[in-house]
Order: sequence, then C-alpha cells, then structure tokens
Amino acid sequence: MAKKLRVGIIFGGRSGEHEVSLRSARSIIDAIDKKRYEIVPIAITKEGRWLSSGEAQKLLPESVLSNGNQPVAILGDPTRSSLTRIDTASGNLSDEKLDVVFPVLHGTFGEDGTIQGLLEMANIPYVGCGVLASATGMDKVVMKRLFREAGLPIVNFTWFLRTAWDEAPQKILNRVAQELQFPVYAKPANLGSSVGISRAENKAELKDAITEAARYDRKIIVEQGVDAREVEVSILGNDQPIASLPGEIIPGGKFYDYEEKYIKDTTQLIIPAKLSKALTTKVQQLAIRAFQAIDGSGLARVDFFIERGSNRVIVNEINTMPGFTSISMYPKLWEASGIKYSELIDRLIALALERHREKSRSIYVKL
Repeated sequence: MAKKLRVGIIFGGRSGEHEVSLRSARSIIDAIDKKRYEIVPIAITKEGRWLSSGEAQKLLPESVLSNGNQPVAILGDPTRSSLTRIDTASGNLSDEKLDVVFPVLHGTFGEDGTIQGLLEMANIPYVGCGVLASATGMDKVVMKRLFREAGLPIVNFTWFLRTAWDEAPQKILNRVAQELQFPVYAKPANLGSSVGISRAENKAELKDAITEAARYDRKIIVEQGVDAREVEVSILGNDQPIASLPGEIIPGGKFYDYEEKYIKDTTQLIIPAKLSKALTTKVQQLAIRAFQAIDGSGLARVDFFIERGSNRVIVNEINTMPGFTSISMYPKLWEASGIKYSELIDRLIALALERHREKSRSIYVKL
C-alpha cells in the first residue's frame, strides 16, 4: 500500500477574510481522500499565532482534527522542510514532516505572497500561485498594470496612497471626478472578498467610500463603474493552464459585496453562464491570458464584466486563492466542467508537487 502524503492545511490568518478561510478549510478537510492523504491541520489565529490540532479545535470541528495543542511554526530552513512543534514547557523543538502544504488563506498574509515566501524558504511544496503571482494578484493596481501590459481589456482606474488622502482629500476627490465618471467603486488595493469596497454616485459618497477603503490598506484604487453582467472563470494548471466553463453572478443588491457573498441569500449563481459559444470561448481565453500575465500556477479565478448592450468583455481581477467551500464559485465551476470537488483537490496537490519538481531543477548557488 502506497504511503500517504502528509498534507498540511493552513487556515485562519490575520485577515479580514479569516472566517472565509475557516469555511474553505473545513470543506477541504471533509472532502479530501483520507485513504491517500494524512491531514495535518494548522490554524493561524487573527492575532497571528500558529496552533496545531487541539487548539485548532476551537476553529474547526473536532472530528477533523487530531490530538495535541502545541504552538507550531514553519521555519524558513530548507534542511527541515517540516512543521516544527514547540514544547512550551521545555522549549524543545520537534519536526513533523510535511509533503505538501495547502495554504487555504484568503487575503492579507495568506494570498499576497507572504506565506508563499515562507514556504519557498522552507522548500516545502505548496498548492497555488507562487510569490510573484500571489503578490501581484493581490495588489489590484499592479495587477491591472500587468493586464494592460498584456493587452487585456480593463476598466479605467486611478489610485493614490492613504497619506495623500490624509493630506489633501479634496484634491483627491477632484482628481477622481476629473479622471472617472460616476458611479465609481473605491477599494483597498490589497484585499479580497469585497471587504472595504463601496460604490459611490457622487463626491459626497466617494469621500465616505475612500475613508472606508483606507481603513484596510495604505493604497486605494478607484475604478470606473460599468453597467455589466458579472462572469467568472476558474483556472487550473501550471505551464499549460485550462479554463472552466464560465458562471454568472446576479447579486441581489447593487453589487456583489461581502454580505452578498457570505451572509445574505439573495445572490443567484448561474452555472454555466448563458453566453454564446463565441463569448464563452473568448472569456476562457482571456482568463488564461490573465493567469499567465501574472505568472500564475495551480489555481485562480478570473472575474469579468460583460458590458450590457455591446457585450464588450472586460477583465476585472484575478483571485489567486478563491473561496474553496463546496458551494464556492471556483469548485462549482469545475464541477460543471466535469471535475468533482475531491478530484479537484487531488489535481491541485499534484500540480503543487509538479511545480516544486520543476523549480528544483534550478541552481541557486553556483558550485
């Protein structure tokens, strides 16, 4: 019988999307093939403490966790390549081998290249995009610049730093009004799940929207609003990625905000989206190009606007660690495309190992 792969599943985190991460991790742990994988759950609290098993039971159901309650860490030491347990009584360290890590972390300190950098330092294979793709996929300003460089269609936008807003808010408001037309959307540049995003119909609403966005990030982006359908496509793969069938989101409110995504039950998900064959092919091709523009690997979800009337396709953004609950758009799109949830987990783990093998071919120290 083949030896089980030890899969570290990291969840929680210091992010506004902490609760979303818990839901994603629970779904993965429930669905993963226990005959093939040994699960090592690793919780990160909102304060940033790393905990294993026993302590993590406060965050996930006891049925999916093993015993133990030591603080843990992953050290940036490639000679360990493991989860390090810390005995609080003696201060002794012990290593627990990890074959691969699934960082089910959304938003800040999980989807922005930080955890990916730690795993690279530790030389542990991990699911999802690397440091560069994660960082650029997280920063909406850098992301859109890369999309524009790749010739992808995007909405008009402007951006500024929080310090500039603090110093001269009226100047910023005037600049946005000159460069864009209302309605607009003010967003933290580095956050997901629509946290901190507000729609503004005029300068007064824009002031409140920017103030809200500035609570979450030092960089604020303001984007031109468009009258459009919202369509999403899931991506899977490394150097030769594939795209799922597209799905459409019809929010119950004015836009698909955090409450629409996770609290209210008013949003409709139409899978597959009712698009022509030509339009379906176009968004799939653009999704792959967007993934390649940031040098993506493993997985991502690409979000689009399809302008009403003209059917003009606009790339909105890419999410390098999308929600992964059994009812999240990313796995549901793959299910509609013929890949079941448990098989999707298998493929992502295989892609993580494939990418790690490819990276291991590179020489970093001249011998």
